[in-house]
Amino acid sequence: GRLPVIATLNELDENDMVRILNEPRDSIIKQYKKLFELENVKLKFTDGAVRAVAKLAKERKTGARGLRSILENTMRECVISEEVVLNRENPILIFESASETA
Repeated sequence: GRLPVIATLNELDENDMVRILNEPRDSIIKQYKKLFELENVKLKFTDGAVRAVAKLAKERKTGARGLRSILENTMRECVISEEVVLNRENPILIFESASETA
């Protein structure tokens, strides 16, 4: 059962969420890098991108629980066309649109 205990917690700030994204042994970013690595794809996140994810989670008031969904919604789709294969052009990346974030 549950214990009838009330505890006060401090709200996470952006720096806390950046640490959650990067530091634990099984952090979300490390999980995604490993997942992509299994497909021989090198995934990189800039410091600015990590901070932006943390900032968005803070703005949405989702805390650490919202970090994964923000990353999942950001990395939507990568389309490989004939030009990518034959002409070594860049693939088409489809990102979350502004209307989807609302």
